[in-house]
Amino acid sequence: QVQLVESGGGSVQAGGSLTLSCVASGSIFSGTPIANMAWYRQTWGTQRDLVAHAPLVGDPKYAVSAKGRFTISRDNAKNTVYLQMTDLKPEDTAVYYCRMLVDQPSEYVFWGQGTQVTVSS
Repeated sequence: QVQLVESGGGSVQAGGSLTLSCVASGSIFSGTPIANMAWYRQTWGTQRDLVAHAPLVGDPKYAVSAKGRFTISRDNAKNTVYLQMTDLKPEDTAVYYCRMLVDQPSEYVFWGQGTQVTVSS
């Protein structure tokens, strides 16, 4: 059974920092590197938007809003992805979701349950 468990969300004041973590577990991840790990965010009534993603090969990519403030990293041995967020702004307030994509033997996408980040001014 696949499970993605997120942690690290919370409430901070503007200018503060938070680090999110997402751990993937399940037999599908055994022995198969996760092709892409990503963080998305969503606010009420809007679509879920990509914040950053870290491919197995290549450099991480960031949304314009995240560049220079957020850092995504992955630990392949632990099937874990992190999102270090600094200089947080009220507009960063959202539910943050991790997403894992495996592409062997077929392509599968898995989502975490979401973790709330609230930034107050």
